[in-house]
Amino acid sequence: QVPVVQSGGGLVQAGGSLRLSCIASGDHFSRVALGWFRQAPGKQREFVAAVTRDGSTKYAPSLGGRFTISFDNAVDTAHLLMNRLKVEDTAVYYCAAGPDWDDFPYWGQGTQVTVSS
Repeated sequence: QVPVVQSGGGLVQAGGSLRLSCIASGDHFSRVALGWFRQAPGKQREFVAAVTRDGSTKYAPSLGGRFTISFDNAVDTAHLLMNRLKVEDTAVYYCAAGPDWDDFPYWGQGTQVTVSS
């Protein structure tokens, strides 16, 4: 098992910023990559961004460079900094951990991000 614990989120006005954080513990090779996904009401869950422990990153093209994901090895935590937030960014955001980019078997509890107009 790889427990995944998220923090951050909340309510922000459009144009503002929020930071989400995620810690995955347990077997090292099961948490090489940490990713963020989101699910808006009535929509399917979608990929947002992912980072590996060596600092490699990838993003959903639709974000337009507004989000930045990073990994702090000192505290074993991944951060997702969301800038210039839009109403359409409103969703439940989930952190997930896995052995590589395409395999995320371990999931956090989800956190609500609401962007008001």
